[in-house]
Parts: sequence; C-alpha cells; structure tokens
Amino acid sequence: MSRSIQAIRGMHDITPEQTPLWQWLEDRVRDVVRAYGYREIRLPLVEKTELFKRSIGEVTDIVEKEMYTFEDRNGDNLTLRPEGTAGCVRAGIENGLLHNQIQRLWYAGPMFRHERPQKGRYRQFHQIGVETFGMAGPDIEAELILMTRRFWSVIGLKHVRLEINTLGTAEERAAYRSELVEYFLRSPEALDEDSRRRLHSNPLRVLDSKNPDLQSLIDAAPRLTQYLGDESQRHFQRLKQLLDAAGVDYSVNTRLVRGLDYYCHTVFEWVTDQLGAQGTVCAGGRYDGLVEQLGGRPTAAAGFAMGLERLVALLQEDAAPQPDFAPHAYLVMVGERAEREGLLLVERLRDANDRLRIQTGCGGGSFKSQIKRADRSGAQVAIILGDAELDTGSVGFKRLRESSEQEDVLLSALPERLLQLLQ
Repeated sequence: MSRSIQAIRGMHDITPEQTPLWQWLEDRVRDVVRAYGYREIRLPLVEKTELFKRSIGEVTDIVEKEMYTFEDRNGDNLTLRPEGTAGCVRAGIENGLLHNQIQRLWYAGPMFRHERPQKGRYRQFHQIGVETFGMAGPDIEAELILMTRRFWSVIGLKHVRLEINTLGTAEERAAYRSELVEYFLRSPEALDEDSRRRLHSNPLRVLDSKNPDLQSLIDAAPRLTQYLGDESQRHFQRLKQLLDAAGVDYSVNTRLVRGLDYYCHTVFEWVTDQLGAQGTVCAGGRYDGLVEQLGGRPTAAAGFAMGLERLVALLQEDAAPQPDFAPHAYLVMVGERAEREGLLLVERLRDANDRLRIQTGCGGGSFKSQIKRADRSGAQVAIILGDAELDTGSVGFKRLRESSEQEDVLLSALPERLLQLLQ
C-alpha cells in the first residue's frame, strides 16, 4: 500500500483543538479595528506577478527567492500573494477607492513565501493587515501604533516592545544609499555572501543583517539621519511627540529599514525576544509612493501587518487562558421518537437564544455511550430525552462538571435553565 500523502513542508493544518484560540484572536482583532472605524476588504489569493515586482521590488529576497510563481493555462504569469499591501493598493485603484478619498481598510488571510520553515516562520502563514490612504501626517501613524498597543492589551500579550525609525523621502534615501555603498566597498572582504549580493540592489538591507560578524562594520556605517531634510525631521519629531503624549513606550532603532522597497518616512516594528530569530510580531510604516508606482494618482498611505502564527505562539508561551468554545449543553436522545423530536427541540432552543451552543447525540448508541460522548464534548450539562420524558413533557438535566443528582425539568422551563449557563 502506498504511503499516505503528507502536508507540504512549511504548510500546517490548524486542528479543531487549536482553532478556538485562532478564532478568539481573530474576533478580538475585528473588535479593535471596528472600534477605530476601519472597514474590511477581501482580496484574491492570486495576483499578477508584475504587481509584486513593481511594488516589493525585483531585487528583494521576496521576489528573487521566495514567491510561489507559476504560469496558468492562458500563459499569464501569476503569484500566490506573499504580502497584502500591494493587492490592497491594486484593489483600491481598480475599484476607485483612493483618489481624493480617505480610506481606513483591513484584511485577513493566508500569505505564501518559500522560506526555510522554523519557529514563527512558515511557507503558508496568516496575516491581518491594516492600510490607510489619503492622510499624510504623522497623526495617522500614531493612530496605527495606538491601535496595535490596544490590541496587545485586549489579548493580554506581554513581552513585546516598539521600535521606530524614519527612512525620509526617496530622494534622501538615494543620497544615503550612494554613501552607504561607498562605505561598504571599502571593506568588501568583511561582507558575507548575502550582503555582497544586496550591496548594489538594496544596500539598506545590509544594515538589517543578523550576522554577528558584521555588527561592528554595520555599527560604524553612516546613519540615515545625517541625510534627512528639515521636513522629514519635523515629521518624525511630531510622531514622537504624539507617542510621548499618549504614553507609548518606544525606542528609536536607526537600523530598522524594513524589507520592502516601498516604505518612506516612518517605519515601526513590535518585536519580542520570545520567538528566537523570528522576533517581529507586527510591522508597518508609511509608503506614500506606492499608489502612484502601481498606476494610481499620488496618494499618502500607511499601514501595518501582524502575523497570526507568531501571536498564537506568544499567547501559548505566556500560558494565556484558552477560550472555551465547548457546547453549553449536549442532547442525549434515546429511541427513534426522541431522535425525531429531539432535533426539533434543539432548533427551538437555538431560535430562542442564538448564543447557546448545543450539540446533539447524532449517531445513536446506548444511553451510557451517549453520556460518555457528552462528557468528552466538554458540555456543562447533558439534556436527556427519551420516551418517558416525552410522555411527561420534560427532560433529564444532568450537570457534567459537578457532582449532583439528575433533575427533571419541564420543557417550558428549559430555556430559562439553559440561560443560566451563559451567565
């Protein structure tokens, strides 16, 4: 017999035991973004490859080595989305959402990158992204950071800290790039293979190297702040003032450059020491030139994305309380008449209160086996229905999480008794 088919490396199932925490986390995100007035946009998993080459940059690691790209039956070159911002901008331009408008948007879903799988890094991973358009000042950047801080508070996440930096304008970065390349070329033998490859295509990424052998060379490199003009300096200073006024703790990391070409001015990351090398939990910043780069009119833009796998791992690391999605009640049905009437009874109970979670003992079996299934379901009570109960217009009411005698409860009183389980 042939060996069973396994999941693709780096692409994981999220089992029913794991999904309650995911659902709880996603619900908290929705609550927070709605509280700030953001609207959801749903985007395709597959886009034209050109979209990511034009937005992320052809000489980035993502485009060069990590994208899942293929040719479809029509000969079109397509890519599974490696990130969400480019697709959101494309959708905004195509659907007329951006010109002379202010938009606050968010999205969620899987992204795909062919990376080496390790803790906190997978080839299919899930992100929640937030994008804003039409607001050029540092106030919207402060709002994005405050939103993420509120989210950490809502989910009880600990051990994360905020790092911020400014990349200035494209012109200021171009001047800095030239100086940076000249600096590193004075010591080419000190660069590793990855840094030499990046030196002429994306030299700012050399500053982001995790190679400890390069740190002394990087520490002595010119700093971007030396090349910022007055306007860029004022923009960053105003952001810091807004964060200070809001009591947000942060540190300025002048080596924080982000891995995508489209960023300008403010960039930020929430980082942790709990996940080894994969320490970034949420990252974002301003990307004013991207809309025009993708064919739209010049539009101010800023946003962030957070990785759900890393958030789940951090919550588990902190031993966060697991959300309880077990049924409140389990209906045990004994006999054909009870099976017929029981399904109708449960539908009426759900109609009366849509917050109730009731599971039925479908699949038959003896009374004893159904009680065992009820206990394994995690339900608080078992509702027992058989011929005797139907004749008296009642049900058996057995508490499964405490020692107590089974009660007889009239069908007319059952909704009120179940309501107590929600309190």
